Amino acid sequence: MTEKTLKVKATSSIWLFATGMMGICIPLVELTGSGILLPLLVALSAAGSTAAVWFSPNEPKRGEIELVQTVRLLEERITNLETIYVSLPEGEPPRPLPKITDR
Repeated sequence: MTEKTLKVKATSSIWLFATGMMGICIPLVELTGSGILLPLLVALSAAGSTAAVWFSPNEPKRGEIELVQTVRLLEERITNLETIYVSLPEGEPPRPLPKITDR
């Protein structure tokens, strides 16, 4: 998935939940008499969350970069081992490991 697709999905989830909370706030405003405070806080929270999603940096974290480099290094080592194994001369078949018996 692209970075933009992830941000769109996160934004839609934020506003889906915010809409649900607004639906819950309408009866609560009538019961508590708090006025517009509760719906305003829901809307501001959703707007702040959306801003945090869209203004977050797109660059990967240092740990992710190191992990990708480690995986790449391991893949190179496996490729080298496969090359060495294929280039070995045909010889005796490997001997089986000795069986361990219970005492």
